Amino acid sequence: MVKEQSARSANEALGSARAAKPTINDVARLAGVSKKTVSRVINRSPLLNEETREKVQKVIEGLGYVPNPQARALALRRNFLIGLIHDNPNAQMVLNMQQGILEGLRDTEFAMVVHPVDRNSATMVDDLREFLERQRLFGIVLLPPISEDDALADLCNELGVRYVRMGSAELDDSEHLVASNDREAVREATAYLIEQGHKRIGLIEGPRGFRSAKERRYGFEIALSEAQIHLPTSHIADGNYTFESGIAAANKLLDLNPRPTAIFACNDEMAAAVIFVARERGIAVPQDLSVVGFDDTPIAAHIWPPLTTVRWPIVSMGRAAAAKLLKGVGGEESAAAEARFPSTFVHRQSVAPPSG
Repeated sequence: MVKEQSARSANEALGSARAAKPTINDVARLAGVSKKTVSRVINRSPLLNEETREKVQKVIEGLGYVPNPQARALALRRNFLIGLIHDNPNAQMVLNMQQGILEGLRDTEFAMVVHPVDRNSATMVDDLREFLERQRLFGIVLLPPISEDDALADLCNELGVRYVRMGSAELDDSEHLVASNDREAVREATAYLIEQGHKRIGLIEGPRGFRSAKERRYGFEIALSEAQIHLPTSHIADGNYTFESGIAAANKLLDLNPRPTAIFACNDEMAAAVIFVARERGIAVPQDLSVVGFDDTPIAAHIWPPLTTVRWPIVSMGRAAAAKLLKGVGGEESAAAEARFPSTFVHRQSVAPPSG
């Protein structure tokens, strides 16, 4: 009888609390704990035993209590926001990274904000400092090439902002890094062209100052050196990871006499531009010209002929970056996320042995 009265009283209290918008005080009172304990449950603090956590959580669910995100952010001195910071002309790469980070944040309280910066600005570091202090971000992901700037990592450490750097080489310790193996991947792709019989191979580079552009050129040159093939400087054209820069570079290379029998472009956008220019000139791909790209973005499979390319695991890198930033949130240590993500060679129809 006493138990029935106690249960009835608890139900009446719950019903009364539901009538008005429930507060953290209601949760604490009905659970028989302090506001601080409720706050710890909400913020997934490890400083609680499982029995207390379950009791408070049951009251929260029974009341339909929704924590105030502004109050929580104030208590934690951080917003539930992950920033994606970039200055990158490769729009598809940025989109793929966004996808990976959002997948990593799924089923969490965190959201993502995207913030472009100007890497050529003398005030870039100060501007980013102002942004981080104003938004009070929980953590950020830095995309290349600004991820290669140690001053930004130092800034994050100073402000107590978690960070992960994306790169084409090892830029930091594994806790703060997601990196690909661009040099090895491009060496393999170029070696494949050589195995097909190509000796006059053109290169369309990435933007100057990008570590990815340097790593990809290194891989290209290593493959040629291993095959004892000399590369004239005329067979190297500047690019900027954009379709338009690929058009200009392709015209430069295809004006050569004799022209290259194959072209490696440092991303798919520029490789697609090579195929476009070749078609305009009546040069058949792959019969008269083989083309290889890098990224394996959707454009690679959608153009004709489908593009042989290097698959850059950007989405996986984005998921891992989010996991690194959220490690330990909720009181449980998640499994260590990878730091090294090997790129893989994708064979399609844009490569064939040279004619004749």
